[in-house]
Amino acid sequence: MKHAFDARHLHIAAFAKSEGTHAGEERLSHFERLMEQSQGLGGETLVTYSVQGSMQLDAAGAEEPWLHLQAQATLSLVCQRCLGPVDEVVGFERDFRFVASEALAEVEDEESDEDVLVLSKSFDLLELIEDELLMATPLVSKHEVCPTPVKLQAADPEFAELPQEKPNPFAVLQQLKKKDAG
Repeated sequence: MKHAFDARHLHIAAFAKSEGTHAGEERLSHFERLMEQSQGLGGETLVTYSVQGSMQLDAAGAEEPWLHLQAQATLSLVCQRCLGPVDEVVGFERDFRFVASEALAEVEDEESDEDVLVLSKSFDLLELIEDELLMATPLVSKHEVCPTPVKLQAADPEFAELPQEKPNPFAVLQQLKKKDAG
């Protein structure tokens, strides 16, 4: 029997025990913080994801729920060279282990390769996907080759250039000294 799972209210333990799998797509417009990151552009773009649950033994031999999650989206960001829009494919693939309390999660997360989260009966998987995509977003986005020439000088070509050589202020004193001596 195949279970129907709701990504907004995922029962982690039941999903992991049944070795559930779920794949889905959501419009970017359903992710408020990703929309902010992409300057409100691309709301119809799809965020695709897949998740697989499993139970694995911990060091003490007790079973713990795990999720293997991957997601991908194309975000419209601002090129830091030409300041025009640039589409960046952002994605991640990560394992998450769930424990009983926040205190335990905090301690074990420091020592683990996987991310450790607190177990809940109603977990918002889409919020986790949004968090991870935001962390995967490049700090500086730019085109490989910008579609418009990049202005590399800030000087105005119409502006008259100053003489390259400035007069030595001591040369004037030297001339005054020569007049007084003469």
